[in-house]
Amino acid sequence: MNGRCLAAFFTVMAVVLLVPVGVAGQTQTAAADSWAPSRTPWGEPDLQGTWTNTTTTRLERPEDLAGKQVLTGEDLVERDREVAERVNLDNRRGGTGAYNEFWAERGRLNARTSLIVDPPDGKLPPLRPSEERRRAEARQRRSADGPEDRNVYERCISRGLPGAMMPGFYNHNYQILQTPGYVVILVEMIHDARIIPLDGRPHVGQDIRQWLGDSRGRWEGTTLVIETTNFTNKVNGRGVTAFGASENMHLVERFTRVADDTIDYQLTLDDPTEYARPWTAAIPMTALDGPLFEYACHEGNYSLPNMLSGQRAEEKATEADATREAR
Repeated sequence: MNGRCLAAFFTVMAVVLLVPVGVAGQTQTAAADSWAPSRTPWGEPDLQGTWTNTTTTRLERPEDLAGKQVLTGEDLVERDREVAERVNLDNRRGGTGAYNEFWAERGRLNARTSLIVDPPDGKLPPLRPSEERRRAEARQRRSADGPEDRNVYERCISRGLPGAMMPGFYNHNYQILQTPGYVVILVEMIHDARIIPLDGRPHVGQDIRQWLGDSRGRWEGTTLVIETTNFTNKVNGRGVTAFGASENMHLVERFTRVADDTIDYQLTLDDPTEYARPWTAAIPMTALDGPLFEYACHEGNYSLPNMLSGQRAEEKATEADATREAR
């Protein structure tokens, strides 16, 4: 996977230290109340620009921070340093190939100790028993009999939703474009483009299933609310590479510009097939000074043919061993 390559040299990442209301919330609320977003020529709040959500804050709260929702002061500074050292790919031992830290765009820790804000413990809800069994079976049969056995991220197709809107390792950058009646969100990673109508039209029929679902948007005050349904089961996976739920997922996203350089982005995922209850993550988006870069995934995707050819070589070796034993 190519990614942004040299972009790290001339793109400055800034991730907001988000302090939730209830801790230092009075100051933040006062600042937000005194700030008003600019408007498009047709009167909608202006979300346009390029944005990044890169951060080293994990989706789920680490065990050693159980019960602690926010880091402040010296605790935040020290933990940010420790996490940066731990995730640095240059410090990895063993293994061969893969990336070094040159490729990574890490960002920093947010003040919150997890991106998940509901449930309050900062953890994903329990999986349904049937989903636990499905995932266990999927892990057992994961191989390289053909490209379909690999996830859609490895195949340069998509990270699905909500994965495409979640941070991870690099290229978690977005361009938002608004026109009368539409919002377009261009995702740098795997160049997914989401074209979202705002005219109140209904969702497409239930027999139409799409990689990124079927999205419809509306304005609630200064907040853009996007509801997405009609997902496909082809993007199942809970991991940094792909994060999608079942075809029954209902995803609600909220974009609120709270400062010139900050969008408060929240997503709520409700999937009764997978999770025992809905969950919500808050992922701040910070203004990015510069354009998106081409994500030439297919052109540099050597890993997939190498995995498939390696599997074929292993099969031939196993067959040769069996032939020798038979003699």
